[in-house]
Amino acid sequence: MTQLFLSCAALIGLFVLQTVLDRRDPWEPINRRFLFGVRITMVLFAGRVLMILTGIEAFRILILFAAAVIPLAVLILTEGLLRRHAPPLVKTVIGGGAVAFAISSLWYSESIDPTRLFALLGFQLLGFILSGWLIVMRDKASLSINENAMVVRLGLSLILFIPLAAGDFLLLYIGLPIQFSALGVLILCWLAIGLGRTHLGHRATLVNLGVMVGAALIVGGMIGTFAQLGRDGYLLTIAAIMTTLFVVAILNDARALRLEEQSLGLLNQLATARTDDPMTFLRDLQNHPLVEGAVVVSEDSLHGLQDDVLDKIFCAAPVLRRTDPPQLGAVADDYITYLFERYSATHVMLAMSRPRVLVALAMPSLSTSPSAELELQVVQRMAALIATREGPDDAKPTR
Repeated sequence: MTQLFLSCAALIGLFVLQTVLDRRDPWEPINRRFLFGVRITMVLFAGRVLMILTGIEAFRILILFAAAVIPLAVLILTEGLLRRHAPPLVKTVIGGGAVAFAISSLWYSESIDPTRLFALLGFQLLGFILSGWLIVMRDKASLSINENAMVVRLGLSLILFIPLAAGDFLLLYIGLPIQFSALGVLILCWLAIGLGRTHLGHRATLVNLGVMVGAALIVGGMIGTFAQLGRDGYLLTIAAIMTTLFVVAILNDARALRLEEQSLGLLNQLATARTDDPMTFLRDLQNHPLVEGAVVVSEDSLHGLQDDVLDKIFCAAPVLRRTDPPQLGAVADDYITYLFERYSATHVMLAMSRPRVLVALAMPSLSTSPSAELELQVVQRMAALIATREGPDDAKPTR
């Protein structure tokens, strides 16, 4: 059961990573190489899951085929990251080995094992070591900081993956309860997704990795000790905890990255604006996915509200937030509550002072994204500057 859990978790991590890469640019050269490796690895774990669920030995073809191609996929990705070709001999050895072992996968019977498994293990280790050698010998000055960080993370993943992969092949000979390579795949997925969040820093990411691995070891060790589980119990407990931690971290980082990408679209809205008309700018803003459905509130719609109170409110907070409204007295509080409830908004911002134009937005995701809050204030400032440049008599809202 634990083996099924680990394999399904690896598929989840790989699927999330594939989604992130597809969302960015699936045809960008590095992403295309990365996606090739991700999908080949997905085939391996899909084969494991199908074998466990059905007991059909023929699904070993998927496992053996993917295991044969993975060293080639790693070499292809390494070449792309380093922006240089591997030596011809390395290409010949890895390419030829991948073809040979891929063909042998069609003979899924165990009649040629363990000879084939030991040979495949040696081929995988050789492929990982050669890719690691290319990483160590790279010209750091020819790569950017982000490219060097990605290369280091790939190298770290290989260091972690080599013993785990070896354990998969030597499962019966060293007495392991399950195959642990899924953990190495999850770590690679988490490190790769984390590259998109550059503000976290490379060192902080590695520290977080150490903390999660250490936490899983400590908690799993304590549970194993209290329950007197024995060696296999220790390993299974630690593996289950570590797998859960990394799946949660992958999903959380992917969600945070998606929110950051959406919020950066607001800055793109400013950068690509091609108008000096504040109302055109606001209508274009309404079409942005993050603020889709924004309501432009004209001065006529504010009839009955005192101008001096509204001036006081938006002087104190040009962007009103439902979660943190300014405290300006009972009358102002009533006005703020009315605006939020009248337009079912989470944010109300001042777009033009005279004639007064407000924009009401329903953006609950912003409450968890401080950067998007700041970007919304930039948008408000931009709209106000456009309105000032346009002149109070030129902009005439119709709603």
